Amino acid sequence: MFNFLQLVSNENMKIYRRMRTWIMFGIIGAMLIAISVIAKFVGDGNPGNWSMMLIESNILFMLVTLFTVVISADSVAGEFTTGTIKLLLIRPWSRSKILLSKYISLLLFGLLMTIFLFVLSFVLNAALFGYDSSPQGASNLAGIDSGISSLSYMLLFYVAQFTSLIITVTLSFMISTVFRSGGLAIGLSLFVLLGGTTISALLSMLDYAWVDYILFLHMNLTGYIGNSGPDPQGNTLGFSLGVLAVYYVVFMALTWSIFNKRDVAA
Repeated sequence: MFNFLQLVSNENMKIYRRMRTWIMFGIIGAMLIAISVIAKFVGDGNPGNWSMMLIESNILFMLVTLFTVVISADSVAGEFTTGTIKLLLIRPWSRSKILLSKYISLLLFGLLMTIFLFVLSFVLNAALFGYDSSPQGASNLAGIDSGISSLSYMLLFYVAQFTSLIITVTLSFMISTVFRSGGLAIGLSLFVLLGGTTISALLSMLDYAWVDYILFLHMNLTGYIGNSGPDPQGNTLGFSLGVLAVYYVVFMALTWSIFNKRDVAA
C-alpha cells in the first residue's frame, strides 16, 4: 500500500512541479476575479452572490475540465514521446499500478481545481455582493422551484459537473494510452466537451431507440437537479448515470487491457 501511495505521490509531483499547472490555476483565479469585479463595478444592478457564482461556474468549469484533459492527455502519451515509459516499467511495480497511479493523480488534480473554483467563487462573491441566506438565488436563476437552498443547489451543481468531468477525462486518458497521442486525446475530448450540447440537440430529434444510449445525451446532469421526473427526452437521472457507468467501464477496460499488452521495448 505504501509503495502505491509513493507512486501516486510521484505522479502528483510530475503535475505540480510544472509551471503550466500553476498558470492554469492563475487563469481560473484571474478570470473569476475579473468577472465578479466587472459585474460589481461596471454592470447595472446587484445580481447577487449565488447568481454570479452560478454564471461563473458554468463558464469556468469548462476550463477546469479542459485543463484536466490537457494534463490527462500528456500523462501517458508524454511518457511514450519522451521515452521515459521504459524507465517507468522496469521498476518493481506492475503496469496496472503504474496506470492506476496516473489516473488517480489526474482525478485528484481535477478535484483540486474544482474545490479551488468553488471556494474562491463562493468567498469572492459573498464579499462583493453579500451573502444571501434566502432559498432564492441560484435555484431561481436555473429555473428551478424545488425548495432546495441555493447552497445545496450549488453543491449538487458541482457534483454533477464533476461527474461529467470524470467521464471526459477518462475518455482523454483512454485515447492518450491507446493511441499514444496527446493531441488526439485533447482534440476528441474538446469535441465531446464543446460539441456535446449541439450534437445532443440534433440527436434528440431522431426517433430511434439507440439514440438514448449515446454518450452526448447524458453528459449534462445539471438538468436533473431539483427535478424528480424525466428530462425532455424522457431520460431519468438513474438511466443517465447507468449509461455513463457503462461508458466508463468500457473506457477503463480498453485502457487497462491495451496498456498491459503493449510492447514498449522498441
